[in-house]
Amino acid sequence: MIEVLVVDDDTRVARVNAAYVEKVPGFHVAGEAHSALEALHSVEMLPRLDLILLDHYLPDRTGLEVVQEMRRRGHQTDVIMVTAARDVSTVQAAMRQGALQYLVKPFAFAGLRAKLEAYAELRRTLDGGGEAEQAEVDRIFGALSAPSEPGLPKGHSPTTAELVRQCLLKADGALSAQEIAERTGVSRQTAQRYLKLLERTGRARLTLKYGDAGRPEHRYEWATRA
Repeated sequence: MIEVLVVDDDTRVARVNAAYVEKVPGFHVAGEAHSALEALHSVEMLPRLDLILLDHYLPDRTGLEVVQEMRRRGHQTDVIMVTAARDVSTVQAAMRQGALQYLVKPFAFAGLRAKLEAYAELRRTLDGGGEAEQAEVDRIFGALSAPSEPGLPKGHSPTTAELVRQCLLKADGALSAQEIAERTGVSRQTAQRYLKLLERTGRARLTLKYGDAGRPEHRYEWATRA
């Protein structure tokens, strides 16, 4: 079993993430922590720890500072960042400090499962030991390349899904399907289809705008949480 420490300042989110981990075959939650201090204590005290799902926004220190302190103490436990921090500087710093994956909140179970399965594949690849030819090196690095939007329904394009996602991320407020269509160049019907998919998976939030008459307008915004 791959032993996992779940670190999130929100106890409810930590419980949900821990439940997700337990649903993936081969993974077991060794503990939960809700602050940097608790996380570092767990790293020291748990008899075996393979992987940390680490939030960046902690009440006492950042997740990246936790990684720095772990490495200073000689702990090489693998880290997957699971956080709402989406600024490029934080992502870059996580890469430089050795985070293997970076999962942006909010996400559905399928998103976390894909990251965990990719990590398990990496461990299986590395457990073989020995020397690696270029093809083996490519396979090792490729094991971490699980798609961030796994399991798109049949007939949905990853490219179009990314266009709609980026449009919502960059918007100052909620947008209608027509506004999304105008900004991305897709038809209104296509925009509506992808917006409904994002809403069902918890990535977009639906609000209703009521006018003077007629049906309310459906408007969507990217669902973020700290």
